[in-house]
Amino acid sequence: MIQPFDDVYFMKKAFQEAETAFGKGEIPVGAIVVFKDQIIARAHNLTEMLNDVTAHAEMQAFTSAADFLGGKYLKDCTLYVTLEPCQMCAGASYWTQIGKIVYGASEPERGFVNLKTTLHPKTVVVGGVLEKECAQLLTRFFAEKRNLN
Repeated sequence: MIQPFDDVYFMKKAFQEAETAFGKGEIPVGAIVVFKDQIIARAHNLTEMLNDVTAHAEMQAFTSAADFLGGKYLKDCTLYVTLEPCQMCAGASYWTQIGKIVYGASEPERGFVNLKTTLHPKTVVVGGVLEKECAQLLTRFFAEKRNLN
């Protein structure tokens, strides 16, 4: 029997958020937080709309998930995000004590892996889920931005 709620299933939900960001002219990164196979937070980048460099999808999702749970720790939760988190978001994930991070496309320049950002010691990381689709959306976004300028 196929498990309907696997990493691919939830990454597709995060990807829908990235598409929403794309439609708003935001860098197309989407994130969701899952607790016990239930999506408790959905978010996408809002840096342009809010004029706030900290309004990354992950940060929005952490705030929403903590509000839903009524506490700041997300130990039993999984973050699904379409792009490898940056240092800021990885640092925030440390403080949330998130149980698992699943990301799509790698970010070799600004991502936490290459920058060796410390995560919480109990956080499990899985990368490359729907990597091709996530990377293509970002590539398309920046290609269209360059053509408009």
